[in-house]
Amino acid sequence: MRQDFSRLSKERGYILKSGAQFKFALVYPNLYNVGMSNLGIHIIYKLLNEMQNVSCERFFLPEVASVETKTPLNKFNAIGFAVSFEQDYFNVVKMLQLAKIKLRAAERTKFDPIIIAGGPCATFNPEPLSLIFDAFVIGEGEVILPPLMEVLQENLPRLETLEKLSQIAGVYVPIFKKKVSRQWLKNLDEFPAHSVIITDDTEFNMYLIETARGCGHHCRFCMAGYCFRKPRNRSLETLKAEVDAAKIYGKKIGLMGAAISDYPQINELCKYILDANLEMSVASFRADSVTKELVEALVKSGLKTLTVAPEVGSEKMRAVVNKSITEENIFTAVELGIAAGIKNFKLYFMIGLPFEELADVEEIVNLTARLKKFVGAGKLTLSVNPFVPKPFTPFQWANFADKKYLNAALKILRTGLKNLRGVEIISESIKAAEVQAILSRGDRRIAEFVIQSDSPQKFLQVLRENQVDENLYLQARAADEILAWDFLDMGFSKKYLRAEFERAAALKSTPACFDGCKRCGVCI
Repeated sequence: MRQDFSRLSKERGYILKSGAQFKFALVYPNLYNVGMSNLGIHIIYKLLNEMQNVSCERFFLPEVASVETKTPLNKFNAIGFAVSFEQDYFNVVKMLQLAKIKLRAAERTKFDPIIIAGGPCATFNPEPLSLIFDAFVIGEGEVILPPLMEVLQENLPRLETLEKLSQIAGVYVPIFKKKVSRQWLKNLDEFPAHSVIITDDTEFNMYLIETARGCGHHCRFCMAGYCFRKPRNRSLETLKAEVDAAKIYGKKIGLMGAAISDYPQINELCKYILDANLEMSVASFRADSVTKELVEALVKSGLKTLTVAPEVGSEKMRAVVNKSITEENIFTAVELGIAAGIKNFKLYFMIGLPFEELADVEEIVNLTARLKKFVGAGKLTLSVNPFVPKPFTPFQWANFADKKYLNAALKILRTGLKNLRGVEIISESIKAAEVQAILSRGDRRIAEFVIQSDSPQKFLQVLRENQVDENLYLQARAADEILAWDFLDMGFSKKYLRAEFERAAALKSTPACFDGCKRCGVCI
């Protein structure tokens, strides 16, 4: 049967290695155009293929034959899943089923590949997937993969391999549960991070370049701000070199990072990109650090809608979530957009946050009304989503708001803004957010139900069939409760997180990271 290599024919930069003895399957459990927009896939693909005797090939839903050689997934020595979002847990199940690989790690034999998970979800709480995966990478792959691959290539008996993997810093093996410390790259310049495979078939169709990792702003809802500490920037010289390497492709440069406007030399970087006759885009920016030069560079690159993330509408809630931007910052960011020719704006908000009341939701209406008056004929799009408590954040003890409250909050927004022309509200379904909340703080008991599900709808059905009370995973957690992810060490203490939760309750803010800071313990 003739294999279809049409996708590969549209790519530049893919790697075909002949003679490599160890075959590694790199899987993104979603569609090709989504996975190829994930910079982590490019980073790991390059890292593995640079290793002697290792050949890495890619897989995306729904295919279970590799992009590079059409080799079936179950024919590889090891399989690594990059898991970035909870909803993709069910795609992991689906892909293993399609590949005819046993879902339960305990049932696999010496003839089966070792199956590993990495990415944000693996780092902050691997337990909901602990019955599926043999091992998890806790932290950043550049640090962990070299010793991990050394062990895998020893070709030892399965149990012995897993035991040796469990001894590597940053590797969690569920059958040998013990304390695992997150590993992270101290000097980003040692591993430049950019698009490796160039294709038009991606969500953004850009050449991606990572400017920084981590965030020092201490937003109390944000897992990335805690699990990827400390904040680290790449040097301007490194980024310029990556821009130079991108010129031959002629694609828009997509700058990646937690908050691009926080990059210390963002204005110089924008100028360098535009002077290279390239367009640019950014993953995100903060209203309190955005510059005129950045906004103008984005508009010159074709930006039509400027996105701002106030998250909340009241001063009280800004203190609760520790979002240090002020209303003045928000209006300044919008003003910069208007001055550069932007007419349309997108605003991100959350509802159902800890200590929130419906009066705080009313303040979102009031803020939106003031912004609409300010932008005039321009359009405002509000993306409003239920808050989901995440492990290793100060809000890991908070509850997921009940459906009655969330519906009341959405009603306030829709009723309050329905007469404002040019204002649109879009919202994730409450049910989808509820599933995310269960998986986010799930334990090993949940793993069995994930295995039995290939969709969020089936997951909820399985929970009901097994008479599992969803509220056990949605309700607030006690301060002294042992949490499913407590065996992981992110570099800071649970006591530190609890103190931040209590500061939120007291409406006290916490300053951002600064040089010499020793508060959380990551930098000690």
